Amino acid sequence: MTFATLPAAVDKYSEAYEAVAGTRSGSADWLSTVRRRAWQTFSELGIPVKRRGNELWKYTDLRPLADSVFEYGAVGSVALDEIKATAPWDDAWDTVVIVDGKFSADLSNLHGTFGLTAGSLGEATYSSAGDIEKQLTSLAGRERYAFTALNTAFLDDGAYIAITDNTKLPTPVHVVFVTSNLPVSRATYPRLLVDAGSNISTVIIETHVNLANSAQLSLPVVEMFADSGATIRHYRVQMENEQSYHLGTTRVHQLDDSTFTSTTFAVGAAIARNDIHTQLDAPGANCTLHGLYMTSGKQQQDQEISTTHAKPHCTSNQFYKGILSGKSHAVFSGKVVVERDAQKSDATQKDLNLLLSRGAEIDAKPSLEIYADDVTAAHGATAGHVDRDTLFYLQSRGVDEETAKAILIRGFAEEMLDEFKPEALYEFVERVTDERIPVLLSESDALGTA
Repeated sequence: MTFATLPAAVDKYSEAYEAVAGTRSGSADWLSTVRRRAWQTFSELGIPVKRRGNELWKYTDLRPLADSVFEYGAVGSVALDEIKATAPWDDAWDTVVIVDGKFSADLSNLHGTFGLTAGSLGEATYSSAGDIEKQLTSLAGRERYAFTALNTAFLDDGAYIAITDNTKLPTPVHVVFVTSNLPVSRATYPRLLVDAGSNISTVIIETHVNLANSAQLSLPVVEMFADSGATIRHYRVQMENEQSYHLGTTRVHQLDDSTFTSTTFAVGAAIARNDIHTQLDAPGANCTLHGLYMTSGKQQQDQEISTTHAKPHCTSNQFYKGILSGKSHAVFSGKVVVERDAQKSDATQKDLNLLLSRGAEIDAKPSLEIYADDVTAAHGATAGHVDRDTLFYLQSRGVDEETAKAILIRGFAEEMLDEFKPEALYEFVERVTDERIPVLLSESDALGTA
């Protein structure tokens, strides 16, 4: 399709796409077709910068991203000690490390755990492992979404996890996406595909860390398939540097009596989005989506959370907390759709925010779309300051003002921190939170003033 004027920023990615496309003659025909279609979609959409009629990005201005130029293809070197210093780590976990979008066998720590296949997505596509041809892009490719399409157009490698039916994995599977410290601004396209068989039980940790000192662009796409009776406990940790852009997409498909629980910890990036959608596609499926985001300076954290109840007798819960200071901005857009045939659905939705400064802003938009008759549903959102009476109570018991403020912030976060059950993971998010609180306090001017 020819455009008199290309959509925003398409030209900034076209040269890299054409260069890469010319080197992929050995790719499977189906994958080449998928990439071409994805590029066509992105060429038609471009980066969504328009404010009118652009509901998905109504509260997030992407013009700085559209104006930026990012290189593609450079892969730097990373030492294992650098990863361990910046990401949660436990030697007992099966760990897949992806550096600048490429699987690293040397940095990965895989134990040959029975019932688990974990490694390179690129190798899995070439070997046509499992149901990969049927699954890859089938969830994330359903919608005309610019960043998912861009990721797919450059799809080359990533992480692949498959769990055999009736397997209870004894330890977590950890996928670490690392942006290396190269002196150029780059675009990376992290990819994760999870094929969870029937009646399995697993913990999956997804971590994004950025070792660079300059602005980077990361567009991760995650697709997870939960078969009948599967139980997946998912954690997502986002630790990009504060000059970078991180726009993540997660799509989950659940069958009967499956359970999916996802907890997010997001503190990094200049502009970040966690876009997660779960499809409850058989009776008895249930999901819980919750998380903690913290912003300071001029950061923006955007939570785009949605669940579709497609079949009856399903349950969903969305619960997020935000802590904002400085002139930062957060968005919570929560949505639950209950389709006509999804009777006996039960859905709850809640977003709570603690504003530490007068310049901080939260846009919360919880919503329900219900087309069935027999449904239980509730939603709500709050934003507020710590009032002076609460602060005075602690000070009256001998706690100095700064310590009292830190206690109140930590207390607000504690409920969500407790959801991080693996010990090494909990210790990591606890440490990062404790290190973050002084930064939040240094920009606060509203604690104890209301």
